[in-house]
Amino acid sequence: MHELPQQLVNGLLLGSMYGLVAIGYTMVYGIVQLINFAHGEIFMTGAFGALTVWLWLPGGTTMWIALPLMIIGAVIVAVAIAVGAERFAYRPLRNAPRLAPLITAIGLSLALQQAVWAWYPEAKSARTFPQIEGGPFEIGSVTIQTGDIFLVVAAPLSMAVLAYFVMKTRTGRGMQATAQDPDTAKLMGVNTDRIIVIAFALGAAFAAVGAVAYGLKYGEINFRMGFILGLKAFTAAVLGGIGNIYGAMIGGVVLGVAETLATAYIADIPGMDKFGSQSWADVWAFVLLILVLLFRPQGLLGERVADRA
Repeated sequence: MHELPQQLVNGLLLGSMYGLVAIGYTMVYGIVQLINFAHGEIFMTGAFGALTVWLWLPGGTTMWIALPLMIIGAVIVAVAIAVGAERFAYRPLRNAPRLAPLITAIGLSLALQQAVWAWYPEAKSARTFPQIEGGPFEIGSVTIQTGDIFLVVAAPLSMAVLAYFVMKTRTGRGMQATAQDPDTAKLMGVNTDRIIVIAFALGAAFAAVGAVAYGLKYGEINFRMGFILGLKAFTAAVLGGIGNIYGAMIGGVVLGVAETLATAYIADIPGMDKFGSQSWADVWAFVLLILVLLFRPQGLLGERVADRA
């Protein structure tokens, strides 16, 4: 039990990263009722965008100078791909049966994986991601690695900026109106096409921040990294209530804490030692999803968007 505070902090940090990516799923679904399964690969392209900026910088550049540039590069790459996907892959299918954009998203996901593999042939194996020097930092019995410091700052700051944008700005109110009733919003003068593009762009930007956090946390990236993490982020969005941006972050935190505690403590239960290994972490994440869907199908915070049926 003396390790519990450390495990809770580990889970909170992991869950914050899941939440940053889950925001993209829930924003797009809340507005256009689309599960963008390519979002995990948009997260992955953000990581490689950041790495590309690092490789282009002159040798000897410190991470404190490089990191803001890497974040900008990650956001530009991820947003460009997300906006392009919306314009050329999803918008033509907006009135098609729901299965069509779903299959398109899966195809786009595979295409992005192969595109990154072609651009970075060495990405077949993990690429080393630059790290922040210094640390780790100890607060009482809790140790925070240097790579996690970025996540400690970025996650709450990103959530605060998003909350302000959605609640206080004209565009944010337009997003809420489009989520509730796009036809009525259009009649009231809201440019729904522009709102949808902004939703894709915002989701991609947060995924890019999460991608930089991933690279700093684990020290490496690869072209398949978006698949499992994208599924977990989608799980977090469903846990919190798909369509609810606050639920996405809460679902991510719940998922991260549950996954960390299960991995740390299930092995201590007699006869359960083989179920507590890191390889079972993904399994426990989806077990939690099944339990939540059984007892609260709408998610922890429910869904705030109106039923358009």
